[in-house]
Amino acid sequence: MASRVICFNILVLVTVAYGAAARGGSGQRYWRSGWDPLIRSPVDIAAEEEEEITNGTRWAVLVAGSNGYGNYRHQADVCHAYQVLKKGGLKDENIVVFMYDDIATSDLNPKPGVIINSPKGEDVYAGVPKDYTGKDVTVENLFAVLLGNKSLVKGGSGKVVDSKPDDRIFFFYSDHGGPGVLGMPNTPHLVANDLVEVLKKKHAMGTYKEMVIYLEACESGSIFEGILPEDLNIYATTASGAQENSYGTYCPGTEPAPPPEYITCLGDLYSVAWMEDSETHNLKKETLEQQFNKVKKRTSNSNTYNTGSHVMEYGTKDIKPEKVYLYLGFDPETVNLPANQIHFDKMDGVNQRDADLIFLWQRYKQSSESKRAEVLKEITETLTHRGHLDSIIDMIGVLLFGPQNGRSIIHSARRRGLPLVDDWECFKSTARLFEKHCGLLTQYGMKHMRAFANICNSLVEKTTVEEVFIATCGGKNIGLPYGTVGAYSV
Repeated sequence: MASRVICFNILVLVTVAYGAAARGGSGQRYWRSGWDPLIRSPVDIAAEEEEEITNGTRWAVLVAGSNGYGNYRHQADVCHAYQVLKKGGLKDENIVVFMYDDIATSDLNPKPGVIINSPKGEDVYAGVPKDYTGKDVTVENLFAVLLGNKSLVKGGSGKVVDSKPDDRIFFFYSDHGGPGVLGMPNTPHLVANDLVEVLKKKHAMGTYKEMVIYLEACESGSIFEGILPEDLNIYATTASGAQENSYGTYCPGTEPAPPPEYITCLGDLYSVAWMEDSETHNLKKETLEQQFNKVKKRTSNSNTYNTGSHVMEYGTKDIKPEKVYLYLGFDPETVNLPANQIHFDKMDGVNQRDADLIFLWQRYKQSSESKRAEVLKEITETLTHRGHLDSIIDMIGVLLFGPQNGRSIIHSARRRGLPLVDDWECFKSTARLFEKHCGLLTQYGMKHMRAFANICNSLVEKTTVEEVFIATCGGKNIGLPYGTVGAYSV
């Protein structure tokens, strides 16, 4: 009898201690404090999970940072993400959507008013809130939304993340990128350090419990590498490392291919991977870590990386054992699906920076004879601009650092764990100086932002840098591909 009493008392002490830890905040949950979850009954676990979410609200911010039908996939990703969250039970009042909204109504869209994110996919455009569209898709508005500051919002619905201390936030961003930057349809683009400073400010406000960020872009790892602290209760994963491209998928000429009437990529490999995973698993059973591993394998093309990238993770990794539904919600129709056992076939991918060339080539092939010359001109201008831009950056390296080492220095990458650049203001001002004398970098040119970081890290005098920019570009703008307009990129 005495032994039974002792065992009962131990169980009570463990249960009380765990309950206190769970209520104590994100830094004290059982997997972090060492308590063994196996001592709890399934009833207790279910009750605790339910309590965690009823004490707070799920919020989501979804951003497509591009425009134009050639970039169809980014808005398709964001619309699909909205549908995942909506089925998971999130309310429109808690989902903020940024997208240019020029795809569904495009003359090139074979199904007007419809957007799909996979070859056999359903319409993902229906019902999507149009919070910030067109000229209102800006970095300024995004930061105001994240901080919950309505007074700083310009245009749009005015909806912001008005979160409280017990709330969880999911942030998904899909677009082109480059070292230290993420694209936006209205310049300036988003700079890594500025985003991280906003995240720090949000944390200091104490207006969320935890945040999960999924980021799709080329060199997306550079947005967090060496600068996202581990103590903000933010767990971030990125489509690629700090020095590699991310990949589009469901593209013309690849497998699986889009329907023949589509001349552009329907989705992005990493984005499609996490969303299709979410739709085919019980998210009350699947952990963030399990999803990360599944998405990492699929985005790498089954660890071959022949048409894929390295999915990375940053920030507060203690969050990984949490269930995905705490952020994406739970679709009751998935209740009988497994946690992590569904197989996905390999998927072809297309380098994001080549996706627009595929789009232009498909347009050329499907154009009438009378319009082919116009499309061919666009292709020629695009390739010419790319070649000029690449050669100019190489020449700048030679003039600044010498013919033997100039190209290697200007394109060099720091070792993992270090930020892209030490002086972010220098990084931005050098990019602006380049654009002043040589023309806008454009969507493709973002790949060369590393050159400006290396100039700053080498502590080259600003006057010297400007002299070299002027000498290299000869005082002439390098020219822009078709229809390109805008202010400075950063």
